[in-house]
Amino acid sequence: MIDIQQLASVVLILGGTMVAAWLVSPFVTSIYTRAPSRLDRILNPLENWIYRLTGTDPDHGMGWKEYFLAGLVLNIAQMAIAFAILALQGVLPLNPMGFRGVSWGLALNTVVSFATNTNLQHYNGETTLSYLSQMGAIQFLEFTSAATGVCMGVALVRGIVVGSKDMGNFYVDFVRSLTRLLLPFCFVAAVVLVWMGVPQTIGGYVPIKTLQGSPGYVLVGPVASLVSIMQLGTNGGGYYGANSAYPFMNPGPTSDVLEICLMLLLPTTLVFVFGQLLGKKRESIPILLGAYLLFAVDLAIAFAPALPLNDAAGIETRIGGFFSVFWTVVTTAVTTGSVNTALSAMHPLVILAGFMGMLIQATPGGEGVGLSYMVMYVIITVFIVGLMSGRTPEYLGIKITSRDVKLVLAAFLLHPILILAPTIVAYASGAASAVGLSGGSTGFTEVLYEFTSAAANNGSDFLGAAGNTLFFNLATAAVMFVGRYAPIGLMLALSGSVIGRKRSGEAGGLKTDSVGFSLVLVGSILILVVLTFLPFLALGPILSYFQGNVNGLG
Repeated sequence: MIDIQQLASVVLILGGTMVAAWLVSPFVTSIYTRAPSRLDRILNPLENWIYRLTGTDPDHGMGWKEYFLAGLVLNIAQMAIAFAILALQGVLPLNPMGFRGVSWGLALNTVVSFATNTNLQHYNGETTLSYLSQMGAIQFLEFTSAATGVCMGVALVRGIVVGSKDMGNFYVDFVRSLTRLLLPFCFVAAVVLVWMGVPQTIGGYVPIKTLQGSPGYVLVGPVASLVSIMQLGTNGGGYYGANSAYPFMNPGPTSDVLEICLMLLLPTTLVFVFGQLLGKKRESIPILLGAYLLFAVDLAIAFAPALPLNDAAGIETRIGGFFSVFWTVVTTAVTTGSVNTALSAMHPLVILAGFMGMLIQATPGGEGVGLSYMVMYVIITVFIVGLMSGRTPEYLGIKITSRDVKLVLAAFLLHPILILAPTIVAYASGAASAVGLSGGSTGFTEVLYEFTSAAANNGSDFLGAAGNTLFFNLATAAVMFVGRYAPIGLMLALSGSVIGRKRSGEAGGLKTDSVGFSLVLVGSILILVVLTFLPFLALGPILSYFQGNVNGLG
């Protein structure tokens, strides 16, 4: 059972992360308002050189279509570069282990996965990728995908701000996200991780002899730099196939807590940034409170009284059962997708909690995208409340039109389509049985989880390298691509449509900066998600739970 010390650790981690996010948020806000900073003397010359080199006019404001297409085209170009590195790694430098090039299907899946901030891995990195691939493809895309997500979230907010004329300039936001936010933060995190025992080297695997006298290798590489961006950027893709269950990525309890905090930091920070960009800090209240109330629901499901939270076989024994469960809830709530133990070892209620985080995508969700989804839920809630009260729905003084509602409903309904349609196809085509899945409800859970993770751009999965089949590589690549860019495009279209729209007084409208609205928001989100996905969850983790109880295993 859970003891007081464990509960206190959860409160301290979450409370400490919120305080850190609040302290960091003014600095992050200044990055996107281009406020004067002490860093300007150092970074302005570098950034201006990049603008000149790329022909970017930093003062050019973009509409939502131009902003979205700029990000999409740049991301596709980055995918092409990473694809070439993976496919040709056998003849490229920094390959002391002599790994051959990655097959086209796996390379395509991998670049789409990492460019969309999903980081679903159908390979074991330590036996598949060279150092160049790990740094030039994987870590490169982890930085750029995280920066893209933050930019899109900030652009969404800009469209809502009173007096906005455009969405900003994507290229300027992108460069500043890298130079002022992700690179310096990750550098500090990587140094701390190296101090904790995470390796950072390109010297090749170290040959050893085992205790039995047989030859072996210590699998080391540029691990700390990858771990820092995979957690801080809510990426999740690991250097090793075992991800953060591997001791070199997560040496012990201290690193475990640090990496949990890194996962939560920027998604929480952007909630504060939302209110600061609006000039109405209280508007962060319903989003922050709503996100963490939903997070508390996930924790309650995972830590239900029926759950044996001991160090049973299969749970990470170095970290302990409690923190393995807590990590799983965090990593699915913020769409990171990293794991510190095998999901197959988890109780069905933990898997159910993971599903909830990925289905909602706003608890608090991934960087930028989680904020966008929460705004989507706010508008749906305002619309529903408006229908019930007979008032014209408004948010921040903006009258919600039928077009606005169609856009947010399209973004919401796209998610179940991307999850359920390929799940059905996987079974109808026989592709599900071809990867050696478990039978019954457990096997269904594995396939449903695979596509839920892909659609939510989360990346945690049951299949791992077993998913390296043509069907799963291509199907999840398509789901990841559409699941990333279609909702972003729809929400930017919504934001772009309200630029210049007349604002009414908010006195007669729904008060959205109160605790009461947070409760209504949470209730509407749970109802929407449960009504949409309950039948499928009932066939998967819920059925597995009841079957376990019948068999005396629950």
